[in-house]
Amino acid sequence: MGISERKEREKIQRRQEIILAAEKVFFLKGFANTTMDDIAAEAELSKGTLYLYFKSKEELFKVFVKRGITKQLEMFIEFSKNQPNGLLKVKAIGEAYIKFYYDFPNYYNALMFEETQKVGEIETDSEDENILKIKMETNKIFVETIIEGMKDGSIRKDLDPEKTALILWGESLGVLQLVTLKGDILCNKMSCTSEELISYFFEFTYNALKA
Repeated sequence: MGISERKEREKIQRRQEIILAAEKVFFLKGFANTTMDDIAAEAELSKGTLYLYFKSKEELFKVFVKRGITKQLEMFIEFSKNQPNGLLKVKAIGEAYIKFYYDFPNYYNALMFEETQKVGEIETDSEDENILKIKMETNKIFVETIIEGMKDGSIRKDLDPEKTALILWGESLGVLQLVTLKGDILCNKMSCTSEELISYFFEFTYNALKA
């Protein structure tokens, strides 16, 4: 291996170490309370070195979001790939979303925070563009799964696949956000658990789509 190749490999490795350090601090302190000093300390690097790789905490956070949304997409594919029809694939994607919510709460919270940010002009080859591509891929899977269900007779044929996918995504975000922020209060009044409320929502959605 030549010197240039070794330096490039070291650069990639250091970048990865910074990402992992940032992720650890974001998990521990939350995005708002994390500073570049915290990340530099966790990575055992100077802050100046950190800025050679990332322009800001916000840029690192977007890398963190991309890792989370990539994990979510992988789970959607894994859960739905062996289901026999479109409706059961949609159901499996819902189950994957619930598992992602419980198993990766820090990623979930990061994605929720990112969803609330105003979208400006997206630069080419930026983390924003990478995140948008993964979101579009996720939506494409949703739309194609609904179309598959309409063709195989498991999902109602009177639906608009693209609008339905968008509404399902928005409803899922809303319900999980509601449970996250006010689940204890709501469930006390309705004598249920957060898990039961989430399961009811996905069962309700399943029946609404069913042919």
